[in-house]
Amino acid sequence: MGRHRYPGGRRRRRALLMAALLGVSIGAVTLRGPAEPAPVRTPVDTEALPGLYLDPGGLAPRYLRNLQRSGRHAEAAVIRRIADQPAAIWFTDARAGFADRARAVVTAANRSGRLPVLALYFIPGRDCRGYSAGGARTAQAYRNWISSIAGALRGQRALVVLEPDAVAHAVRGCLSPKAAADRLALLGQAVDTLRAHPGVAVYLDAGHPGWHTPARVAPALRRAGVTRARGFALNVANFETTTANLRYGTELSRLLAGRHFVIDTSRNGSGPARHAKGDRRWCNPPGRRLGPVPTMRTGHRLADAYLWVKRPGESDGACGRGAPPAGEWYPGYARALTGS
Repeated sequence: MGRHRYPGGRRRRRALLMAALLGVSIGAVTLRGPAEPAPVRTPVDTEALPGLYLDPGGLAPRYLRNLQRSGRHAEAAVIRRIADQPAAIWFTDARAGFADRARAVVTAANRSGRLPVLALYFIPGRDCRGYSAGGARTAQAYRNWISSIAGALRGQRALVVLEPDAVAHAVRGCLSPKAAADRLALLGQAVDTLRAHPGVAVYLDAGHPGWHTPARVAPALRRAGVTRARGFALNVANFETTTANLRYGTELSRLLAGRHFVIDTSRNGSGPARHAKGDRRWCNPPGRRLGPVPTMRTGHRLADAYLWVKRPGESDGACGRGAPPAGEWYPGYARALTGS
């Protein structure tokens, strides 16, 4: 599904519509979505919304620069299809300087008039011992980490995708009932800490259409604080089509007090690998393609943005066939995503 088109004479109306979706103030008029979440205060003019922030330190832009310096211009032209698109900046550990890095990213983005997308991925017991296992050692360590991130965002605007897979894994049953309940409570605390800053819009990850039915995941999302967030995120690091996610998100929104949502379209251009087996269905599956480019103009009243949350070209994990560990650059897979 591509960008929705509006007649040129309706530019002002388009900006007002998108401002309403994000709860943005324009002049003396304040337009808001559902009442509970804190809005993203994004500067909006009469022509268009600001764009999403492209992190020059991402692995794709860095790889592109290396190709250009090496004179590999044909390959650079292919990788540019990935490197020139804004993607989320991930925070996945508590190494020294993580809060300073977050502050530097959002400051640079805001100074350029762009909206940064941050993916926070540090929940205790992350990924249920899968390829991206890890996270904070204790609940208190996680609370401290979230507080540090939130402090780094103070006074800035940012869109935050909170803890991919965390709720869906709790629903799936890879955690004990007590551990699942503790996780949902911890996520609720994270939502409240982040949304205390009015420029931060929080989207709690809700999985994807191929995982849980809306009726099954909605109660867990409520317990995790989604109705206090701006909304929820769908399809992070997955491959379900944009159409399927729009349908799923609309149904889920009805169960969640009208929450809005964002969709990760980074690798859903050819849909999921339904005929692959085991890990190959989700871990660097073959035959996948880039999806719709990141945009805040979706043409759907509940879908605030199509985002590239999973950064295309970065590995899902060391799942065979020479794939590097999760999060590392995977040149062959990057080229495959472009259809080259």
